[in-house]
Amino acid sequence: MSEETVFDVAIVGAGTMGMAAGAFLAQQGKKTLVIDAFDPPHANGSHHGDTRLIRHAYGEGRHYVRLVLRAQQLWEDLEKQTGYKVFDKTGVIGLGPEDSPFLLESIAAANSYGLPLEILSSGAIQDRWPGFTVPDHFIGCFEAQAGVLYSENAIRAYKKLALENGVHYVPNTPVQHIDIQDGNRVKISTAQGVFYAEKVIVTAGAWAKRLLPELQLPIQPTRKAVGWFEAPEMYNADQFPGFFVEGPEMMFYGFPSIDGAGVKVGRSDGGQPIDPDEQTQNFGQYEFDEGDLRRFLDLYMPEASGELKQGKTCLYTVSDDHNFIIDRHPDNERVIFACGFTGHGFKFGSVMGEVLSQLATGGHTEFDIAPFSLNRFKL
Repeated sequence: MSEETVFDVAIVGAGTMGMAAGAFLAQQGKKTLVIDAFDPPHANGSHHGDTRLIRHAYGEGRHYVRLVLRAQQLWEDLEKQTGYKVFDKTGVIGLGPEDSPFLLESIAAANSYGLPLEILSSGAIQDRWPGFTVPDHFIGCFEAQAGVLYSENAIRAYKKLALENGVHYVPNTPVQHIDIQDGNRVKISTAQGVFYAEKVIVTAGAWAKRLLPELQLPIQPTRKAVGWFEAPEMYNADQFPGFFVEGPEMMFYGFPSIDGAGVKVGRSDGGQPIDPDEQTQNFGQYEFDEGDLRRFLDLYMPEASGELKQGKTCLYTVSDDHNFIIDRHPDNERVIFACGFTGHGFKFGSVMGEVLSQLATGGHTEFDIAPFSLNRFKL
């Protein structure tokens, strides 16, 4: 091995979490390798499609709240540092039945952390945003401080910071094997050569299971569809919030029309299990790609159910319990992995970069990541 191929930290997977971790480590002066099978941002993973929501009163569980609040701060810092547009405070409203477990947990999270959350009746929702059609038994939970993240811009911004601070960036280079038993260093093999690192962070999304097969990670790469629909001005981002809706046996999310792009809608649940190497931009292969989205719009936002402007597919990597997996390799603590972000992870990308860099350099993080341990699946 030569000095050029030995690093303090190597990051395998330069998407949302990996690129952020690379930027944090490089800014700390660590000799850092960031390697990816593609060249992020790209359309082969979970970060494309322009936008993601960020919410704070977290219906997925109160244990996420401290993390997402820190993420919000870091996204705003990133925007100031780099000049890239990363966040718009559009507000986000959640709609669902009064007894919705998701909304009840959102309310409990807001109460636990003193977060501003406005509870609205169906009538009040429709008065404020006439673009919604809301069943009488629904309520709304509105977070005025929440909003929209520009996902591809965010990765560009962290990439800029990483490169400016000396990251060794190796794109379009799939990792073939991670040898965790190579003495005091971890060996990373690719078709373009071999690299060594004191610590390795694996943030490879849908490919994590292949790179760490011995862990039998409980994750499933899943194909998801999202569409942009022609809509009148009342759905523009200066008038309309980001949103999610929990209906009977379904969960949808979406975005106001930004710069004339149209209202963007996706479905959180469902999807098709897929081999990530076979993921293609084949929106429309199934009737329900557009059909599910339009049925949602016809029911809850009928005036936004205009012409389909564009459709895309993306990859979720769904864990068995829909919570993140963040841990150290049980056979070699030099290897840290984070995966299974299950379609709600992008908003945490900034803080995950910070957490993973802390784990790689100091061995611990100030945040409680015990709920995300791999061991929970064995209990």
